[in-house]
Amino acid sequence: MLIWLILVPLIASGLIGICKSPARITAVLSAIFTLLMGILALVTFDTNPSLWTHFLGEELQLTMAAPLSKVMILLTILVTFGTVFGVASPKNVPAAPSLYIAPLLISAGATGAFLSDNIMSFFAFHELALIPTFVMIGLYGRGDKRTTAWRITLYLGFASMVLLSALLLLGNQLGYSFSDIAKSVEAGKTLQNSCLIGGLLILGFGTLVSLFPFHSWAAPAYASAPTPVSMMHAGVLKKFGLYGLFMFQPLIPSAFEPWNNWLLVLLVGNVLWVGYVTVNQKRLDLLLGNSSVMHMGYLFLAFAALISSGSNPIAVKGAALLMLAHGLSIALLFLLCGYIETKTHTLELGALGGLGCKLPKLAFVFGLAAMASIGLPGFANFPGEFMVFVSGFSGFKGSFGCVQIATILCLWGLVISAVYMLRAYRDIFQGELSKSCERVETAACCSCPSGNRLAIVFLVVALVLFGFVPNIVLCFFGN
Repeated sequence: MLIWLILVPLIASGLIGICKSPARITAVLSAIFTLLMGILALVTFDTNPSLWTHFLGEELQLTMAAPLSKVMILLTILVTFGTVFGVASPKNVPAAPSLYIAPLLISAGATGAFLSDNIMSFFAFHELALIPTFVMIGLYGRGDKRTTAWRITLYLGFASMVLLSALLLLGNQLGYSFSDIAKSVEAGKTLQNSCLIGGLLILGFGTLVSLFPFHSWAAPAYASAPTPVSMMHAGVLKKFGLYGLFMFQPLIPSAFEPWNNWLLVLLVGNVLWVGYVTVNQKRLDLLLGNSSVMHMGYLFLAFAALISSGSNPIAVKGAALLMLAHGLSIALLFLLCGYIETKTHTLELGALGGLGCKLPKLAFVFGLAAMASIGLPGFANFPGEFMVFVSGFSGFKGSFGCVQIATILCLWGLVISAVYMLRAYRDIFQGELSKSCERVETAACCSCPSGNRLAIVFLVVALVLFGFVPNIVLCFFGN
């Protein structure tokens, strides 16, 4: 049955693109089906795994045995649901069919990658999910969309080639599935050129995740992309690289150890350098894009803590929860960003102001999303970030090592994120009413399309639910 989590979005996108079926209805039905089927799979997998595993033979083995895979599937179905309903609105001018096709293809590709046991299908599904991002930026992007599309193509194409070379080197020695690699390691088979393979994996996966200094493609791409693509790529697809690193680390830990100190330097660059760049942004879309890049530093910190200690359950659990929380919160922020642009026709922070008196409900929801991004208690980001920082001191014996120093430096990122988010909220919703906001009708606070309302409420409820009951996610990892 897991195969339907991949096939349904693919079939729906095919019906919309080829058979010209009603885009909104088809996409909504697909999102509802995958949400229900995904939740059913997450609930019943452990009690009856024979219903769910090993479809399509040895070439494409689908499995959800890894707890992290379950978290990623949960993230994918939640963000896909929010994205599709965020686009779907009968009160708006009918959206272009490609605005429904793109998130469905990204969802199918990401789901296939997170469910693949074979590392080549794992790679291939990710490449499938990347294609809509390039195309949609080039067709429907903002600003200098073609330059941005070429930049993201070059960066991610380079990353994919580096990653493919690492996977081939690894697969030729230990096997082409996660389970075969684990068996080879248990049998005592050693990995030759492990340092090279580890470096290639970090470079390939790291560029896909926008690890500093290979991050400059990300913020312009998210700012230029149509809202559904920004939501899906930043919310879901960006986690592919981190998922891969956390999946390979227990299997080949020696491959990553020589690179850990370099990784610590780079992740501090993500948090501090990119954080200060975010503070200096003048457009909301670029601010959110750089904010997403900055928060990847926290997730790389959890990975570095795992490398340093060899076994660090807090790091893995914290990273899983934070990936889920970040995906939900950044998707919500990009959804609200698109709605603000629709109403005011600008995202320049200097051109906005006083929007709270016109759209009080939007101001309230944006405040919730901003507080979640900052890591305020009560939202899922808080327990995730807390566990990541605690994992940096796992096994601490009184003397500060590189991981502990990096953790202390990254704590300053909490202050930086509060500065840029609170400043953005002030510039948009408070102060005197700007000319751009004068055009907005006060009644618009109640005229938010039904699809947008459902998507916003859905994502907010998910953030609050996982914030108050993080064990819903952590229970996937057992005791």
